[in-house]
Amino acid sequence: MILTVTLNTALDITYRVRSLRPHTSHRVSEVTERPGGKGVNVARVLAALGHEVTVTGFTGGATGRVVQERLASVPGVVDALVPITCATRRTIAVVDDRSGDTTQLNEPGPTVTPAEWSAFQEAYEALLPTASAVALCGSLPPGVPVGAYAGLVRTARSAGIPVLLDTSGEPLRRGVAARPDLIKPNTDELAELTGSHDPVRATQDARRRGAGAVVASLGREGLLAATRDGRWRATPPAPVHGNPTGAGDSAVAGLLSGLIEHLPWPDRLTRATALSAATVAAPVAGEFDQGAYEELLGQVVVSGEASAA
Repeated sequence: MILTVTLNTALDITYRVRSLRPHTSHRVSEVTERPGGKGVNVARVLAALGHEVTVTGFTGGATGRVVQERLASVPGVVDALVPITCATRRTIAVVDDRSGDTTQLNEPGPTVTPAEWSAFQEAYEALLPTASAVALCGSLPPGVPVGAYAGLVRTARSAGIPVLLDTSGEPLRRGVAARPDLIKPNTDELAELTGSHDPVRATQDARRRGAGAVVASLGREGLLAATRDGRWRATPPAPVHGNPTGAGDSAVAGLLSGLIEHLPWPDRLTRATALSAATVAAPVAGEFDQGAYEELLGQVVVSGEASAA
């Protein structure tokens, strides 16, 4: 079982409009709702790849109940979310059909009390013995300590379980110091962590700060990896146009599934890059296009070299 942690879960709502224009009214042509938050997105993709996944984090209020109802219909995903008093947030994605651009509106997360945070930590520790890997994903809601991910990384490592961290800002800085097996920042997050805007130099610096491996998302240009086994770059065949929401989460799912399947790094990066691009191509935010994924698997180019033994 793979365990994904989403401390700031959400109900993701996608509106489609013909053309998004400021200061005007719009007719929405299509509305979709699905359980969201980065770790939930990762879990959905892992389940589609055939892995058993358990989702934990927080859920609260009427919105939280909708998230859990939607989650119950996702095959292969087990709900282990911890209840809180405050309501789960919503995120609104407005897709402009004419331009293909997406405008994202993210509500603030619910406030988590000290007692609720303690209850989550107990639930997390109880789930670890059956986990083959852990993904810690997304932002921290109010009330959760800024060093929360660092503590969760240490707990997983103490149990001998590989852990992937995908967050940003101070939670990432502190989390890296706890020595996660893998981090997956984008270029902005990596620059904020290291102070360098050169992705090659920044990935190496992030490893020196404690990450076992660093896979940086370069957007439409693919992925850049710095690991103890070598350095590689994975590039999709051509830029994919569409909605990028959830593309990074799909990349995380590809990396994590490759980790537990013991795939060589080039194969992990190929899978992650193809999944990310196939997510951009999908009509619904955060889903991936299966046909596009299978086609892209044979088209992603991975260059680089393994480290000397």
